[in-house]
Amino acid sequence: MKRLALAALAAFVPLGLVLAPSAASAEDGDASIAHVESNGDGLRVLVSVPPGTEVDLAKVTGTLDGDDLRTTAVSAGSDTTVQRTTILAIDTSDSMAQNGRFEAAKAAALTFLDSVPDDVAVGIVTFDGEVATALEPTTDRGAATIVVEGLALSKGTLLYDGILAAVDVAGEDGQRSIVVLSDGADTGKSTSIADVTAAIEETSTLVDVVALDQENKPKAAAALEQLAAAGQGEVIASTGTALAAAFVAEAEVLAGQILVTAPLPSGFDAEQATVAITLPTAGGELVASAFAKIQDAPADDSDSSAQPVNPDDGWQVPSWTLYAGIAVFGVGLVAAAMLLVPAKAQPMTIAERVTAYTGTVGVSAADKEQKASGEPMLDQAKAAAAGVLERNKNLEEKLAARLTAAGSSFKPSEWLLLQIGVVIGSGVLGLLVGGGNIIVGILFLVVGFFLPRLFLGFQAGRRRRAFNSCLPDTLQLMSGSLAAGLSLAQSVDTVVNEGPEPIAGEFKRVLVENRIGVPIEDAFDGVAERFGSKDFAWVVMAIRIQRQVGGNLAELLTTVAATMREREYLRRQVAALAAEGKLSAIILACLPPGFLFFLSFTNRGYITPLFETTLGLALLIGATLWLCVGIFWMSRLVKVEI
Repeated sequence: MKRLALAALAAFVPLGLVLAPSAASAEDGDASIAHVESNGDGLRVLVSVPPGTEVDLAKVTGTLDGDDLRTTAVSAGSDTTVQRTTILAIDTSDSMAQNGRFEAAKAAALTFLDSVPDDVAVGIVTFDGEVATALEPTTDRGAATIVVEGLALSKGTLLYDGILAAVDVAGEDGQRSIVVLSDGADTGKSTSIADVTAAIEETSTLVDVVALDQENKPKAAAALEQLAAAGQGEVIASTGTALAAAFVAEAEVLAGQILVTAPLPSGFDAEQATVAITLPTAGGELVASAFAKIQDAPADDSDSSAQPVNPDDGWQVPSWTLYAGIAVFGVGLVAAAMLLVPAKAQPMTIAERVTAYTGTVGVSAADKEQKASGEPMLDQAKAAAAGVLERNKNLEEKLAARLTAAGSSFKPSEWLLLQIGVVIGSGVLGLLVGGGNIIVGILFLVVGFFLPRLFLGFQAGRRRRAFNSCLPDTLQLMSGSLAAGLSLAQSVDTVVNEGPEPIAGEFKRVLVENRIGVPIEDAFDGVAERFGSKDFAWVVMAIRIQRQVGGNLAELLTTVAATMREREYLRRQVAALAAEGKLSAIILACLPPGFLFFLSFTNRGYITPLFETTLGLALLIGATLWLCVGIFWMSRLVKVEI
């Protein structure tokens, strides 16, 4: 398992694996491999040994995946083949002025410069309210001394930004290490600790942290531990008086490093392998090993002039194209299946005949001919969807009821095809917007699934409100027609000719159904059921009772219309009085998700812990549940039944 873990870490290193032993690990008496690189013909390995350990360089041996190597070992300071760079990331915030910490820090840095080997390039990065590269990596100790002596304090502690700057200044070649000195937590908002740890791991930079007087700051200490762990280092707890010793220990690790070189064994062609170095000492042998990338994949020599398929400086295929390709392939399969299904003529039901009759009145012969010609592919797709609905009558009935309530001219099979298209299109759009993120794609897929249903609900609600608002005037018109001596059917025909939509269209259907044998009361019941109108259901009940027991229907309809006007007046008055509460409920319900959406674009690092930590996810789920409970209760409070 350890070998697999190291192998996974090696995937981040372009030319060689950098394993990051800390000063503490060397002081514990264990040797460790600090850096491995290969030039294609041979290996160069930097090994850190405990300070003060005398190694017999002539007897150093090594193996590569168990095969012996012809090794040569020298002191790392005597051979500059492998570049070594160390960056001092120094906290220059105002809090460093307490108890003489800042002066002790500068003295410790100067001691480090005196102790570090001459071949090690040293750079300096400072961070307070701003991040500054005080010194680019150099072996000029005089210039470094001048920079350290001139350091000054300021407000703020941009710890994370300072470490990112140090990683960037360290470069990409050779062994790169960072020594961080800090006494506080990060106060910035633009950079998260996840960004910093990702940069450290990606560049394989060694990171050791000197934590100054942080015994009573558990949160800040935990963040420093996380940073050191990302750099395969350790946190060295220290005080102002012990800073010099901590920095000297870091310098001694660099001074005691040993450079081991060896040619690759004949016929070796593996990309990754286990490197093991054995160091003879007076107290016994020290063994350091690491699983590292040794060389790139063997190139194909058959065509040396061939260019890479995706050159680094060219356009790269986005990752979302894989998901988009899968979606397009799925759409193609569905379309092919629909094309293979033969279209069959289905007998029309009575309801379909009524719909066809009421929907074609006033349509010209040219329009009918154009509609009949149709698209063969679309007709076959509709037939396939109709076949699916035939096997699921409940679904067909539900779709038909929703379409009728919304006043849509779509058939259930046509709406099913449209909904499938919306779902697939939403999924592809989500993958495009999310850059291939499958979670975003699934969210858009869910939205696409519910969007057509919400649209039908919205249309049905608007049509129902229009029907109810016109109903009193319609009843008054029917009452006048009846008083003038017309029959109930003739008064309905008057509404069809002179009434507004959607009542005119629905009463037209009532007439058609009545002419093919459906009692007019039952036809009216169908209208009330399609609209879900309680008011009209009471009207139908009154008409049914009147036709059974007799009476003046015109006067009855006039009374019902007056009652409905009074109820509508009261309903609007209550709506006006409850408008403030409804608006407050809408604002309170939309504010938390809206603010989260705003922060995701303006300050994403601030909300990142909500999605990347267990505590954050728990808080997010809890907040969502409480928000849903609050929305439910507020909706109950502002809803008044009339």
